Amino acid sequence: MRKIAIFDTTLRDGEQSPGASLSMDEKLEIARQLARLGVDIIEAGFPASSPGDFDAVRRISAEVRNATICALTRAVPKDIEVAADALKNAARPRIHTGLGASDAHLRHKLKLTRKQALEKGVAAVKLARKYVSDVEYFAEDAGRANRDYLYTVVEQVIKAGATVINIPDTTGYTYPEEWGSLISGICENVPNLDRAVISVHCHNDLGMATANALAGVISGANQVECTINGIGERAGNTSLEEVVMAIHTRKDLFDCTTNIRTEQIYKTSRLVSDLTGIPVQPNKAIVGANAFAHSSGIHQDGVLKERTTYEIIDPRSVGVFESKIVLTARSGRHGLRQRLTQLGYDFSGAQLDQVYRRFLELADKKKVVYDEDLESLVADELATVEETYHLDYLHVVSGNQTVPSATIRLIKQGKPVQSSEFGVGSVDAVYRTIDSIISVSHSLVDYSVKAVTGGTDALGEVTARIADKKGRIFTGRGASTDIIEASAKAYVQAINKLIYHQGRRKAKA
Repeated sequence: MRKIAIFDTTLRDGEQSPGASLSMDEKLEIARQLARLGVDIIEAGFPASSPGDFDAVRRISAEVRNATICALTRAVPKDIEVAADALKNAARPRIHTGLGASDAHLRHKLKLTRKQALEKGVAAVKLARKYVSDVEYFAEDAGRANRDYLYTVVEQVIKAGATVINIPDTTGYTYPEEWGSLISGICENVPNLDRAVISVHCHNDLGMATANALAGVISGANQVECTINGIGERAGNTSLEEVVMAIHTRKDLFDCTTNIRTEQIYKTSRLVSDLTGIPVQPNKAIVGANAFAHSSGIHQDGVLKERTTYEIIDPRSVGVFESKIVLTARSGRHGLRQRLTQLGYDFSGAQLDQVYRRFLELADKKKVVYDEDLESLVADELATVEETYHLDYLHVVSGNQTVPSATIRLIKQGKPVQSSEFGVGSVDAVYRTIDSIISVSHSLVDYSVKAVTGGTDALGEVTARIADKKGRIFTGRGASTDIIEASAKAYVQAINKLIYHQGRRKAKA
C-alpha cells in the first residue's frame, strides 16, 4: 500500500495565524508531540525571519531525532545559509526553498520574468544541495500558474537536485477537480518526476483545503502539508487530522496509508489549541467537542444499538475515550436510561417513566442536562417518600423596593390548599407560607444551596433540614433551575418525611 508522508507546518505556517505566537519552550513541546504523533516532516520555522525562529529550528533539530526537521527559506542565498546553520545538528535535515510560479506573483510581487524566476529557483536548489541532501522546492501559487511553465519549473529544479516538489494552492483558489487535474498533469508531463516526491500544500479560503489535498493524493501526490486543527494564514491550512482520518477511514478509496499514530490526534489537537490560544470550533471534524456527540433521540438510539449506524470513526481511534450522549429536550428514553445506567442507576417501568418526565421538565428549561444534573434529579427522586403534600403552584414577588411575598398551593389528598405570606426574603416568604398551610410542629435547622453545574441556567440544588419536637432530623432535597422552586420542593419533601415518620410511629403504637 502506498505510503503518504505527512509534512506538518503547524510551527511555521500555523504560527502565522494572528495571535498564535509561541514561546521557544512551547514550540519544542509541540514538536515533541508531533514526533509522538508520527509526523514524517516537521517544518520548524523560517530561520532567517528572526533570531527566535532560528533558535527554535536549532533546538528542535537537536532534540527531536525521529522526524525530518525542515526549515523554510526564500530563494535567497543568505536565507539558505542561515537555514543550513540552524539545521546543522538535525538527524534528518531538509531545506525548503522556492518562489512564485504564477504570473501574478512574478509580475506584482517578485518583479521577475518567467525566465529570471526559473534561473533563481534552480540556483537556490543547487545552493541548498551543498548543505543538505534533502531539498524541497515550492512553486508558490501553483494553482494559478501557467501549466506549461509550471511543468518546466518542476523539471528543472528536479534536475538541479530537488528531492521534493511542493505544489501549493497558496490562495485556496482551486476546486478538487481542478487540483486533481493539475497534479495529474505534472505527473504526466514532467519526465524526471521519478526522482522526486510530489507534495500538496492547500489553503482553506474557499473551504476546499482538505478536499483538494485528498484530490492531490488520488492524482499522485505522495506528501501532504498540513497543520494541527487546520490553523494558518487567513482561513487556515489543510487540517492534518481530517486528511489522516479520511485516508484511514476510506482505505477502499485512497488505497494508501500514513505513519500517523491516530490515537495521539486528540491529545495533539488539545495541546496546540491550549498553547496557541486558538479554540477548536465545536463542530470541527475529528477533534471538535461535538465530533462524537449525539443529542437527537433517533441518533442516540441508533448509536447505542450499534455505533456504526451514526459513527464512521471509532472515537477511541483518535484518542477520544467514548462517544458522548448529550442529553437535551430532543433526547429519547433510551439515551436517558443508558446514561443513568452508566452513572450506576437502574430504572425501569413506572420509576423510569417518572424520572423521564422530570428529565423532560428540566431539559425544557436547560440547553443541556449534565451528569451532575441527572445525579441531583435522581437523588431527589429516590429520596421521595409517600407525599402527604404536593407542591402544585408557586408565585413569588420580590425586589429591592417591595416586601417579599409568596403565594403557594399545595395538594393534600387530592384537595388544593392555598395561602400567602410575607417574609424578609423570597425563601423566608415561601417557608412561612408553607408553614401556614401545614400544621406540623417543626423547626428549620439548616438550609443550603449550591449550583450543580455552571452557567446562568445551572441546576440549583437545595437541602433543607428540619427537626421535630424530639430533635429528630428530616432532610429534604430539591433541584430546579429556579432556586426558589428548589427551596420549596426541599422544604415540602422534608415535611413529608416528618409526617411519614410520625404516621409509622402511630401505626406501630
